[in-house]
Amino acid sequence: MTVTINQQTRFFEHPPANLSDLVESETKGKTRGIAVAINDQVVPKAIWIETILQENDQILIISATQGG
Repeated sequence: MTVTINQQTRFFEHPPANLSDLVESETKGKTRGIAVAINDQVVPKAIWIETILQENDQILIISATQGG
């Protein structure tokens, strides 16, 4: 499966089971303060586990930071 994560094309021979698994692997388990959009649609954290990735999805993962 090929997807784009933060503008970088990634190929998964064994794709993640769902969005939650992908985010866990990409953030090394630090999912607090993380927001995700797939194909320009924000996906609420409550449904990450039920969100199945599709071929060529465009995924944006961002994390909140503190500062001023």
